[in-house]
Order: sequence, then C-alpha cells, then structure tokens
Amino acid sequence: MKGRRLIQRYGTFLLAFCLTACQVKRPKVVLPDAKMENVLYDYHIAKAMGEEVPYNESYKRVLYVESVFKKHGITQADFDTTMAWYARNPEVLAKVYEKVNQRLKVERDGINHLIALRDNKPDESLPGDSIDVWIWQHIYRLTGMPLNNRITFKLPSDTNFHDRDILHWSVRFRFNSGTPDSIHAPLMAMQIQYEKNDTVIGACKRVSSAGIETIGLNADTLGKIKEVRGFIYYPMQPSLRSLVVDSISLMRYHATDSLAVAPKDTLGRADDSLPKQEKAKQPIEQKPMEIKEVVTPVAPGREGARPRPRLEKLDKISSQPLQKR
Repeated sequence: MKGRRLIQRYGTFLLAFCLTACQVKRPKVVLPDAKMENVLYDYHIAKAMGEEVPYNESYKRVLYVESVFKKHGITQADFDTTMAWYARNPEVLAKVYEKVNQRLKVERDGINHLIALRDNKPDESLPGDSIDVWIWQHIYRLTGMPLNNRITFKLPSDTNFHDRDILHWSVRFRFNSGTPDSIHAPLMAMQIQYEKNDTVIGACKRVSSAGIETIGLNADTLGKIKEVRGFIYYPMQPSLRSLVVDSISLMRYHATDSLAVAPKDTLGRADDSLPKQEKAKQPIEQKPMEIKEVVTPVAPGREGARPRPRLEKLDKISSQPLQKR
C-alpha cells in the first residue's frame, strides 16, 4: 500500500511539472489574450476606417489608431512589445486572431444586413439563370473632379453563384458636351477573383463614344467565384462638363453545357490498349509474297525458243517457300 501511494504521489508531481513546463512564459508587459483580442478587434476596425478617408485627410488614420490605444489604456510601445512576443509564439496568436476574425465576420454580416434593409434589397442574389446581380443605383453623374471621378463596386459571391458562371457588365455612357479624346476617355474595367489560388481574370476598355459598353468574363476551370469587382474612371477634361452613366446591369448566367473531354488518340489500332509485354508476345502476321510473271522479249533469230518466266518479288518477304513450276 505504501509503495502504491508513493507511486501515485510521484505521478501527480510529474504531471504537475509537465503542465507547468509546457506553459509559455509570458512577461508582465505582454497583454493577456482576452485584452489583446479586444485591442486587435478595435485596431483593425480603425485601420479599415483609415483606408476610406481622402488623401488630404490622411492624418485621421493616425488619430483612429491612437483612439484605440487610449480606449484600452495602453501605448504604442505596449502594443508593439506585445505583438513582438505574439509573433514569437504563433500558436497563441493564431487562437487570438481566430476569435477576432469571428467577431469581425459577425460585424460585417450585421452591416450588410442593415444596408440591405436600407436599400430594400436581399442579403444575397436571387437564384436562377439570367439574373441581374447589380445592387447599387443605376445612374451616376461624374464631373471628373477628384472626389467625383470614379465609380467602384465590390460584390462577394454567395450560394447562388455556380462554377463557370458568365458575368456581363453593361453600362450606357452619355457625354453632355461632345466626345472625349483618347487621353481623357473614360476607362471601364471588371475583374473576377476565384477561390482557387486567388486567381484573378479581368478586362478593361476605353470608352471613346456614347452608347452601351459591355464587358463579359467567365472561366471554365477555375471553380468557385470569390468576388466580382470593377470600376469606371473618368479623368477631368476642361472642354467636357460631365459624364452620365445609366442603365447599369450586371447579368449572371449559369453555364448549361458540360465541359468536353478530348478522347485519347488510338490511331485506329485495336492493340493499343495492350501492355508492352503483351504486345511482344503477339505473333507477327506474315503475308505471302506476291509473285508476278514478267515475260522476257525473244531475241531476233530465236523466235522458236520458249520465253523463260522471271520471278519478281513485291513489297514484303514471305516465309513460305516458292512453289516450283
């Protein structure tokens, strides 16, 4: 009994020692996981807000980040020191960021839902073929000024997007005063990003005259669509006052055909499917040699002599003996 109790005590001691040794030592200046999660959540929101401010107001980006540090009672040095420690312990950082990403996703979904309610539009596109998935306004007026010289859109895919979908973006351009030159012509571009290696395909065109312009994109082998994005850029031209774009649509068509797979070339031979060893065992087919008679002309003065036939071998060698005449 004493020996068993002694073993149990040593086992408990060893277990406690292993658990203590496996724990990562964290300096006191490093923020705990729960607080670091809250800081990173607010930090990334502040960085996203800073990306949306105009260039002449870039100072606000610094103010947004400083407001996060002030909210949580830390300094820039505390944040940098903590991030350096987490970088040396990626397994701990991965767990913190997993929770941060979940919170950001919930926040994004809530914002998208509020936008859909405001615009009286569904959260996702309608199912079916030949659907207009454009969810923004259908008419814009661009003046070419720095704050009014472009239209951008970004449309994430949903469950109603299928592999090999075809997307056609159509826009009607109307110039209020003449047509632009080649330098100041509007630029229209669209891209599709796929989940497979984040592959991107795209197309763009210069609009040199009024009318409807369309960009069509699709891919047969890239799989699921991740995001569709595009823009219209209108550079300023003093001689033209404004550009109106309307009748905007982004049509999505499901592919109804199947991909054709080219058959292997068999060259019309029935034995191509046999392994090389089996082909070696197959007997070689031998065809009899064709024989034809060639009559030699009779020399003058020997008209009574019987012409002697001469054998001539054609094409292929025969393994069978010749028949004597």
